[in-house]
Amino acid sequence: MSALDRAGVRIHYEVRGSGPALLLTHGFSASCAMWAKSADRLAQTHTVVTWDIRGHGASDCPPDQSLYTVPLTVGDMAALLDAIGAERAVVAGHSLGGFLSLEFHLAHPERVAALALIDTGPGYRSEGPRAGWNDRIEKMAAAFERKGFAALGAGAEVRAATHRDPLGLARAARGILAQHDGRVIESVPKIGVPTLVLVGEKDDAFLAGSRYMAEKIPGAELAVIPGAGHSPNLEKPEEFHRALEGFLSRASAARTRS
Repeated sequence: MSALDRAGVRIHYEVRGSGPALLLTHGFSASCAMWAKSADRLAQTHTVVTWDIRGHGASDCPPDQSLYTVPLTVGDMAALLDAIGAERAVVAGHSLGGFLSLEFHLAHPERVAALALIDTGPGYRSEGPRAGWNDRIEKMAAAFERKGFAALGAGAEVRAATHRDPLGLARAARGILAQHDGRVIESVPKIGVPTLVLVGEKDDAFLAGSRYMAEKIPGAELAVIPGAGHSPNLEKPEEFHRALEGFLSRASAARTRS
């Protein structure tokens, strides 16, 4: 277990295995614990980096709201790759982590060898739906302020996490989970790296967004995991890993040929 010092904010991360770099980012109110078994398995072929987004898990929860932004979080991801000496990586993420993976690709396309977008969406192009999303996020943040950890959801990935401060989650919701523009969804057709879009068959909130990304990203693969909800790596691990490992193998072969 290690920590990066990012201008006084310590970011917890873990590294397993050797080989091409694979950066795994968790979703909102989860932590790198959701990836523990996946990372052990994927470390047979990759250098797997898992980490806790600021405000989550064992990472710091600074009291300053301005320290929770998407650019700072994307900077954390780049710093993690720097820490392990990786110029490029397969960038993979679940839910919020998938959206941050798209943000990372938008900011640092040269550092992305491939993308794996897991039970996530590309955001909103129109102001109305975005405002509705942000209203939900504000209510979620306020619930953490009122109820503390009792406001946590019941998803398998959330149950696996241990957090330091519910106010860190409230600040992360307002600063990282909220959305402000349509840059990401507008960037999707321009993605030029191998991409896997993976979603649980029962994850109704993200099925449409997943199909949209798979249609719009040139050459993207879509894997729908039968019987899985929002956390397929925990709910249907064999099916999840079969899909992800097959994609990683094909993406690696494509890089070798190019």
